[in-house]
Amino acid sequence: MIDLTLDVQRASRCTPLPPDEAIHTWVAKTLTGHREVAELSVRIVDREESQQLNNRYRGKDGPTNVLSFQADLPAELNLPLLGDLVICAPVVQLEAEQQRKSLSAHWAHMMVHGTLHLLGYDHIEDNDAAVMEKLETDLLCSLGFSAPYTPAGRAK
Repeated sequence: MIDLTLDVQRASRCTPLPPDEAIHTWVAKTLTGHREVAELSVRIVDREESQQLNNRYRGKDGPTNVLSFQADLPAELNLPLLGDLVICAPVVQLEAEQQRKSLSAHWAHMMVHGTLHLLGYDHIEDNDAAVMEKLETDLLCSLGFSAPYTPAGRAK
């Protein structure tokens, strides 16, 4: 079992939002096998904050579903800080509707997806995307959700 310290910040007016226990379960499952001890924060925001951060750090003018910020610490410090996730609640809700999946399933997917980014996985190159998508699918299925990548609704 992973020793996970999770700071969940709710800066969104959207409802419903997933409970802290669910967020903890999704993140812990993703980290299992990668880390024994980890600390990270999850900030749930509205469109304006997501858009500002997406523009500032990615040069993209618009809100996005999840932003991942890896902790930039020297390895010799050996600290468990993994980084921060910023998730835009209104975008997650809209995508869940568009992809015809439950809100809980899409929240779980965004938590798994963002946490994998914090672990260094990416999906820019096709080969890397295939690896990351398989991990996401395996993790989400093990959590009791359907495979997230279907022809009807591919999440990116």
